[in-house]
Amino acid sequence: MIINHPLLGPRDSAEFTYLGDASLIDRPDWQDKRAASKFYEYQYLRDNPAGQHQELWYHEAGDRSWLVVTRNTVTHEITKVELARDVAKARGRSK
Repeated sequence: MIINHPLLGPRDSAEFTYLGDASLIDRPDWQDKRAASKFYEYQYLRDNPAGQHQELWYHEAGDRSWLVVTRNTVTHEITKVELARDVAKARGRSK
C-alpha cells in the first residue's frame, strides 16, 4: 500500500506504523467531571467500521510525522492524507 505523504510524496506503508482511529487526536479533558469514564472510552472503546475511516499513521522510517489517512477498510483505497497537526488545529485541539 502506498501512502502519499503531504510533504515527501508517495511512500510505502512499510515506512509507517499504524496507531489506530484518528479520533485519538481528541483526547478528553482530564479536569472534566466525567474524566474517568471519558478516558476509559477513549482508551478502550473503538469502532471497527467497514468503509471510509480516518486513521493515524506515524512515519517512523522517515520524518517522524503523524498523518491522518482516510482509507477504505474494505478496499484499502486511500482517498486523503493530511498532517495530523493540521487536522488537530482544524478541530481546535492545538496547544
